[in-house]
Amino acid sequence: MSSNLFSQNLKEPRLYIAYQTFDSIKVDGIGNDPAWEKVGFSQDFIDIEGEKTPSFKTNVKMVWDEKYLYFFAKMEEPHVWGTLKQRDTVIFYNNDFEIFIDPDGDTHNYMEFEMNALNTVWDLFIVKPYRERAPIIDNWDIKGLKSAVYVKGSLNDPTDIDEGWSVEIAIPWEVMAEANTHNRIPKSDFWRINFSRVNWDFQLDNGTYSRKKDENGKFLPEYNWVWSPQGVINMHEPEHWGYVYFSEKEPGTRMDFSIPKDERVKWLLYNLYRKQKTFYAEHKKWATKIEDISAKRTLIEGEEVEPQIENHLSGWNISVKSPFTGDTYLIKEDGDLIKIK
Repeated sequence: MSSNLFSQNLKEPRLYIAYQTFDSIKVDGIGNDPAWEKVGFSQDFIDIEGEKTPSFKTNVKMVWDEKYLYFFAKMEEPHVWGTLKQRDTVIFYNNDFEIFIDPDGDTHNYMEFEMNALNTVWDLFIVKPYRERAPIIDNWDIKGLKSAVYVKGSLNDPTDIDEGWSVEIAIPWEVMAEANTHNRIPKSDFWRINFSRVNWDFQLDNGTYSRKKDENGKFLPEYNWVWSPQGVINMHEPEHWGYVYFSEKEPGTRMDFSIPKDERVKWLLYNLYRKQKTFYAEHKKWATKIEDISAKRTLIEGEEVEPQIENHLSGWNISVKSPFTGDTYLIKEDGDLIKIK
């Protein structure tokens, strides 16, 4: 029987502990409230593929209370500019800051939020990642949203050099409950969350900023800088997002959080899901034996697991029994992942 060491090939997602605050927060983009001063920033953002260091630094903080989940992001930027002013337009055609939230961690039914330096926002609800056919609910709005921008410099002024811009966001828990089967604040629990910053090279047309074009009139590619690296240029692989643990301790206290071992079982299942998709693309049929896409036995944290594949009329399932909890996890052909007690 063959086996492989799955865990050794993984780059683990990043972690952040969001503490509960009892201080009031004024959402003004400045981020100087006592609640913010008591908590630390995340690691520096990195290129989306996880290897290059971005040109400009980006960091984020999070805290929460009984009504809102708060975000504060600080971005270095020598030229702060923005042109898009209509809500729910494609904000990443400007430099922007983005939040992705998957409460259940099953890669389905997640939220995307984007905003530019003009505080123009785009919020949408995504039923399934773009790799699967599903509607994108663009008319979904975050009711009760609070957002603000602070520019350390001048906005849309090419005659000077800016230090950067910061954003502050408050999202009501009651809105996020729509994508959360638990329908509660995740106290002493974690969600899958990631952040992205899209940045463009720019050109000036009569003193107005716009995305830079090459000699053929095509826009130069954007830069994608993220908190937890995706490994690919695609934010819509939620299985790679970071882990945010919601501590009931107040800001200023310290605690440790480690990723539960069963999450590694899920990572294995998504790895097999992608391999099954690749097999279909190459052979025009689904694999019927696990050996067609992977070793029959796999080691996770030194424990051996044996994935099982089941084909049926509408697709397939792949399941793994956790050696850590005894729970069985199953991934479907559309990438939906469920736990079976």
